[in-house]
Amino acid sequence: MQTRIVKIRPGPLGAFSPVGSLETWVPVSATSTPAIADLESAATYLTTSDCPVAFPTETVYGLGADATRSPAVRGIYSAKGRPSDNPLISHIADLTMLRDLLDPSGSWRANANTDTNFDPIPAVYRPLIERFWPGPLTILLPNATDSQLAPEVTAGLATWGVRMPQTPLALSLIKLAGVPLAAPSANASTKPSPTTARHVLDDLDGRIELIIDGGACSVGVESTVVDGLSNPPAILRPGGVSIDEIRECPGWENVVVGYKDHSEVGKATPRAPGMKYKHYSPKARVVLYESSAVDARSGVVTSHMEAALANRGDIKIGVIRTQRWSQAGGIKTGELSVTPKLQGYEDEDESFVVLQGNLLTEDETLQGTVFDVDLSKDMKVIAQGLFSALRALDRRGADVIFVDGVVDDLDIGGAVMNRLRKAASEIHA
Repeated sequence: MQTRIVKIRPGPLGAFSPVGSLETWVPVSATSTPAIADLESAATYLTTSDCPVAFPTETVYGLGADATRSPAVRGIYSAKGRPSDNPLISHIADLTMLRDLLDPSGSWRANANTDTNFDPIPAVYRPLIERFWPGPLTILLPNATDSQLAPEVTAGLATWGVRMPQTPLALSLIKLAGVPLAAPSANASTKPSPTTARHVLDDLDGRIELIIDGGACSVGVESTVVDGLSNPPAILRPGGVSIDEIRECPGWENVVVGYKDHSEVGKATPRAPGMKYKHYSPKARVVLYESSAVDARSGVVTSHMEAALANRGDIKIGVIRTQRWSQAGGIKTGELSVTPKLQGYEDEDESFVVLQGNLLTEDETLQGTVFDVDLSKDMKVIAQGLFSALRALDRRGADVIFVDGVVDDLDIGGAVMNRLRKAASEIHA
């Protein structure tokens, strides 16, 4: 199978109607922009093929398939190598599509004409939808007895997760397909999530036929997943919407954390993606320092560096800096210089540069190579660049990646640390 990439140029792709509502997404006409013609072609492919399509959202690239057809959904699991008991998040274009999924009989339409307060969407979610949709928030909903969703989407659970992505490209693709798209991250299972089309190609080249390239993702970590059906409501996965922001919404003031930062291997079917299996791991061994690690305040701990070097010849060390470390995490190096982008990655839109220098002993003996990435001190920039940095160091052949962790707060720092802990082979607190 040959994988092709279709680039979508920036431009107006649609709008909600009525203006200011989320009721109906209306794509622009194909005659107004070539991008819509490309999306129409991709939408047709999604509804007629069992092979998934990769497309960009504001969080990460998704691997989408028609959520109402079992063969299409099974194509996602096959392409990713994803365990079949790991449920999928469905993506919708507007609230009309969501109501049709919650009430397949369509009775909500008749009731809405006589009762303006009637709505199959649970009332507990209305404050979140009004504030965070379209955006990086997934809500857990009851699955209808006559559900249109393929059973593979829910992995046998009585609930399903859904969100409305923020990008006009994703909304238009879903609307043109006319069906919800089940779409986990478009990476090989366990690998770092993709935030560019090239990341998708690295993992899924030859496994899928089509990647829609809409540029780099703006958020960089997956959506927050919440369960408002439980009492008290719970956050099942941290992500692009912070816990503090959710607690500002009526009815969500006492929301609890319902996830763990280690993979819950051996447990029953997870209630949401990201809860059970190993995730986000590059080929290199990741050594993570929590922000509470006092001995790592100024850089990589000497004994940990010595352990990495033990019985190794020409080693390649990666360093990802955030808010505490100086250049190269305090590791002794020669002069560091900017590394050119690797062949095939010249167009990568990265929020950081990779510095490279010689790894030296105290007596200036050459031991290997150090690659240094400064993600910034800004949490949103860190989140946006995290997966891309792990992949950039992997591409350069890093054997070990030392990472300066951030404060695990109720903001996006919690989502960053959740991903790093799942990616890490070794954690120091």
